[in-house]
Amino acid sequence: MTVDALPVPGPLLEARSIDRSYGRTPALREASLSVTAGEILAIMGPSGSGKSTLLHCLAGIFSPDTGEVRFDGRRLDTLSDARRSELRRTAFGFVFQFGRLVPELTVADNVALPLLLGKVRRRQAYQRADGWLRRLELDELGGRRTGELSGGQAQRVAIARALVTRPKVIFADEPTGALDSLTGEKVMELLVGLARQEGTTVNVVTHDPRVAASADREVLVRDGRITDPYAGEAVR
Repeated sequence: MTVDALPVPGPLLEARSIDRSYGRTPALREASLSVTAGEILAIMGPSGSGKSTLLHCLAGIFSPDTGEVRFDGRRLDTLSDARRSELRRTAFGFVFQFGRLVPELTVADNVALPLLLGKVRRRQAYQRADGWLRRLELDELGGRRTGELSGGQAQRVAIARALVTRPKVIFADEPTGALDSLTGEKVMELLVGLARQEGTTVNVVTHDPRVAASADREVLVRDGRITDPYAGEAVR
């Protein structure tokens, strides 16, 4: 009996020759990138190189001027704003440099918020939030306002908020940029460790080689172009 070969899965996230400009200033130029499911990818480059713009295009926050962005085999850049917003609530999680927590809410409220926006029942949302706070050793801080937290604690809350919906992809933009080196290293260990446990893909923008060392692979963005250092040439 002949056994057919299993199909090779395509990339989970893909940019195909995307361009993005701000007025007359190009931010991305023919940038192409493929990210496989479960991969931890570091996107490196100097300030102003286009790496954050690339991350925002991959997450559907920005649309490229030309080219395509695909998620799970489907065009992301041509979806309606409402559909892209829905994906950002359900399939994507975000960790930013300064956490971007809601200061008027408690720690537990912040973590439960993406679930509540996704119409998860309140009791279930807070149960799941409490579970993630326990995993990140923050369960005693659930009732505190976020303004009472240290930088490292706030970033751990941001990680819990990013993972609580069990997203397929996490987008992290300089997640350790506002932290001291030791705290930043611990935050990255938590983010990468939990992502691997959950099978979550992570795209992390950083200029710190210590952060990039946690990734499976790194690419460089310079003058809006992506270079794979292992391939030794620009990726187009």
